[in-house]
Amino acid sequence: MRPCSAASRGRPQSPHPPTDSGSSSMTMQPWFADAKLGIFLHWGIYAVDGVAESWSFYANEVSYGAYMAQLDGFTAAAFDGDAWAGLFARAGARYTVLTAKHHDGVALWDTAQSDLSVVKRTPAGRDLLAEYVGAMRRHGLRTGLYFSHLDWSHPDYATLRHTDPTRPWITDNPYTMPPEGQEDPERWERYLVFHRAQLRELVTGYEPDLLWFDGHWERSERQWRMSELRQELLAMKADVVLNARMLGHGDYATPEQGVPISPPEGPWELCLTINDSWGHRAGDTNHKSAGQIIRTFAETIGAGGNLLLAVGPTEDGTITPEQTARLEGLGGWIERNREAVHGTERGVPFGHHYGPTTLSKDRRTLYLHCLDAPREFVALRGLVTPVKRVSVLGTGAGLAHRTVGGFAGHGVPGVLYIDPPAELDPHITVIAVELDGELELYRGAGHG
Repeated sequence: MRPCSAASRGRPQSPHPPTDSGSSSMTMQPWFADAKLGIFLHWGIYAVDGVAESWSFYANEVSYGAYMAQLDGFTAAAFDGDAWAGLFARAGARYTVLTAKHHDGVALWDTAQSDLSVVKRTPAGRDLLAEYVGAMRRHGLRTGLYFSHLDWSHPDYATLRHTDPTRPWITDNPYTMPPEGQEDPERWERYLVFHRAQLRELVTGYEPDLLWFDGHWERSERQWRMSELRQELLAMKADVVLNARMLGHGDYATPEQGVPISPPEGPWELCLTINDSWGHRAGDTNHKSAGQIIRTFAETIGAGGNLLLAVGPTEDGTITPEQTARLEGLGGWIERNREAVHGTERGVPFGHHYGPTTLSKDRRTLYLHCLDAPREFVALRGLVTPVKRVSVLGTGAGLAHRTVGGFAGHGVPGVLYIDPPAELDPHITVIAVELDGELELYRGAGHG
């Protein structure tokens, strides 16, 4: 089984930055930072044979013809948008992102710009985006649409070369660039007209809360005219959130598959698969446990990010029992500990507590996420603000605590020692430290 990387999603094998850093923006909506959990749906014709979305033909694992033959088997026969939305709400998600169009160019809506859509070319024969958007909104979930800038099926796409020497992963693959000396700028201009027209259809037709871009790396910012694109999108919908895959013109960063050791300063989102694949691959049974997903979620929100958890429905629109169980396991933990999830921001720097932390918006309650069962005590270092009460989320049980050591005459606080809870959460026990004032930390080097 191959791990999820280039061949199983939007990334060539050669290493390169998965995102740009984004840019500060007046359009960044407050709902995003408090959402904490989103669901990332990779659904398309690639689920018919269970091959890697788009990358399988790009890497010649299957022929382009064999890949596109999956159009004949894509039925969406069991797709129930309300059932999806209900599951995602039980998982604790506040928003979802669906692949409106991946790099293969197959649209999930009835685009007027091409006949390459599930409406015109598959047995599904209907606008799946409309059903998706309607269902998510009925259940109170924000709606996001994934859109690939590049389109390896469009005849005018591979008409310019990107020769940036810092991007060695961009190769002479015929889906990507024309041979040397055969560029055709006029055809590229036609492609940009197509690109913008499809985006206008999505923004004006479905009014997404978020546009999740990908496929930006094969052209430069200037070739894409990303600055102009940002202005055009905001002119159509001023409150739309844009991810960072716009070469410097997005709102938030999108690292993949691992919590950053040094997380971004601004808003960000970790994209994570439940198994090793983004879309449905029947042979991929390497599912993360609910406990592993919950731990990653806690680490992510503690560092100020959202988790965008990937779900790969089967071709008929079924979400597998294995993925359903993990979503519901995560949702159960969030429900038990919702006070430490929603209405919070990134917690204290590492070293004050050996685990993730979140902080209430009023900065008067610090939540300690205990990844492992505490033994003699739970410790919190460098806390200056006096403590009013310590309790366990989920049970409300109060916990004895005391401060030991320190050098008060020089402003060096002691260590807050908290007695371990008698009853522990099956996954992560959260301890609420209520403060007598706003959080103040000691960050000095000690005295001596």
